[in-house]
This record gives sequence, C-alpha cells and structure tokens, in this order.
Amino acid sequence: MARAEVQIEQLGVEKLAPATPHRVYVSDVALSHIVDGKLHVVDGDSLRYLGLIATGYAGQATLSPDRRELYVATTYYSRLSRGERADVVDVYDTETLSFKHEIPIPPRHAQALHYKNLIRATADGRFLLIQNATPATSVTVVDVKAKRTVAEIPTPGCWAVLPSQSMVARFSTLCGDGTFLTVTLDADGKLKSQKRSRRFFDPDKDPLFITAENIGDRYFFVSFQGVVHSANLGGEEAAPEEPWSLLDKQDARRGWRPGGYQVISVHEKSGRLYVAMHPKGKEGSHKNPAAEIWTYDLAMKKRLDRSPGKNAVALSVSQDDAPLLFALDGEKMGLVVFEAGNKLRYRRRLDPLAETAFLMETH
Repeated sequence: MARAEVQIEQLGVEKLAPATPHRVYVSDVALSHIVDGKLHVVDGDSLRYLGLIATGYAGQATLSPDRRELYVATTYYSRLSRGERADVVDVYDTETLSFKHEIPIPPRHAQALHYKNLIRATADGRFLLIQNATPATSVTVVDVKAKRTVAEIPTPGCWAVLPSQSMVARFSTLCGDGTFLTVTLDADGKLKSQKRSRRFFDPDKDPLFITAENIGDRYFFVSFQGVVHSANLGGEEAAPEEPWSLLDKQDARRGWRPGGYQVISVHEKSGRLYVAMHPKGKEGSHKNPAAEIWTYDLAMKKRLDRSPGKNAVALSVSQDDAPLLFALDGEKMGLVVFEAGNKLRYRRRLDPLAETAFLMETH
C-alpha cells in the first residue's frame, strides 16, 4: 500500500501582538533556585501567558519610560552557582521579548528580593539608576545610550531610587534617619550636588514601607501603622508634605494595617490609591497578605471602597483610562485581575503563575 509522504514541519517564531497598558511583567525571584530567576509576561486582558525572560541571580527589572525596553540588573556565574562572576544589565526589546545587548556594571548591585525602586530609569530614559549594597549603600549610574557605567554615587544609610520627573538628572533616596537625600547629576551622569531634607518620619516609632508610588514629582509612601506620607522630589531638597491616616477610629481599634511587598499602587490620572490591608496587625505583621484592598481618593484623603484582598502581597494598576488592578496572591502565587474604578470589580485570575513573586509592573 502506498503511503503519502509526510511533510516536513516548518518551525517559526510567533510575533507578539502589540503591547497594551494591560500587559503585566511579573518578577519571580524563584527562591528555591535563586541563581535562575525569571520574569513572566502576561496579557492582563486574556491572561494569556506571553513569554518568560531569564533574570539570573536575584535580578532586578524595570521598564524604560517609553516601555520599549526592559532592563535587568543581575549576576551570572560561569558554573551557575560558582565560578567567574559577571554583573551586567541585560537589555530586552519589549516588542519581541528578545535579548538586545548587555552593559557591564560593578559587582555591587543589591541582590535582594524584588522591590520597585531598587532599579529605575531617569524620566528621559538616558540613565539607569541601580541600588547597590555591599552592604554599604550607593547607586550605580548607567548611561543607557552610551551602553556604559558612568558613576557610582555614595548614599550612606539610604535605600531605594526615586527619580524626579521634572528634573531628569535628579533622584532622591529614603534614609534611615527619617530624611530624604536628593542627588543631582551633571550632564555626564556624575555627582553634581547632594542635599538632605528635614526629618519627616520617625523610623523607630512608625517605619515606612520602601514601596513608593508617584504622580509626577509627588511620591507617596505608607507606614507600618497606616499613615500616608508624601513628598515633592522635584527640587534640590525634598519637600515633605503633611501626613494623614488611612484609618478611622474603628479601623484602628480592629488593628487594620498595610501588609505585603508591593503594598500600594496609584492610578495617576484619577488620583486613586490602592492599599493591601490586613486586620489584627502587630509588630512583624507588615508582610501579611491582604484580607482587603482599600481604595482612596488622594486629593480628598477619603476611602472610596473596601474589597476582598485575595491574599494579595503585591498590587499594580495600569495607567490607561480603563484601568485594571493586578494583585499577586501570596498563597497560591496566582495573578488576580480587578476592574479598577472607584470600586474594585473582580474579573478573573490565573493560577498558578509564579514560584516566589513580589513585584509587578504594567506596560
């Protein structure tokens, strides 16, 4: 009996659809094999899994301001867990998720759990600012266009990188004595000046989460006890503003407190703040997953909504006119999606997504 010839299958690479504001990048430190971390890319509308990017040993990732590139500051060893060490910024094209090139950096970047402000780009996208810990703290400045490291700025006792949006050669960092240190760079990315702010919170009585969200030059933080602190970081010296509490008297009696890793998110156009909250808070409960997600109007300093928290340990809201709020379920490591108006409306979820994820960023 004659047999038809089997056609040779042709392999190809599917091209991604253009990214929307609802694409989500989820950093996964993968604690059980931390030398081999990863970043998941998901379509937030369909929850279709789009791709995976290797992030090496505790790699910290962020998007460029124009969302065209993804930067990963990481470490590789020639024998995976030993051997010759190489520290680089890997640069990826977000249109294809393909690797473009690498930029060598000093072996001092923070090998830490993922937090948004451990790596950030300046507002114009020229410089990439990377938090270092040896354990002495400093910030590496990388010229993205020239593809080289140009400076290391000492920031003793301070942590996290908070770029000014109006002054592209300026960033601030939060210090352990309750102040900000503001750093201004020259045209080449080297140190021009530094100036400390007045003390605006007491880290011994009520510390701040390092997670910060901004609307322009105004950055917002919450404290362990649920106080909102904000500051304008546009000038040579940070200008702290009057703090206010998330809690009313009844909330305080029931011990409601913020908790998680990426504990807040802000929708810039509407001025809405989303906070992961848990009851019966106490010393050491600041990493507890959310029992509820609270929505606030920042201008009015008023709560608009309380919604089920889905055990969220991280929150990230898209910045379009029909925003979605994404929450990472800390127990199931799933991605939960809400329609993010004045009131949250649960849409759907993807379980499981990650191994050990604490940080998301939307396109």
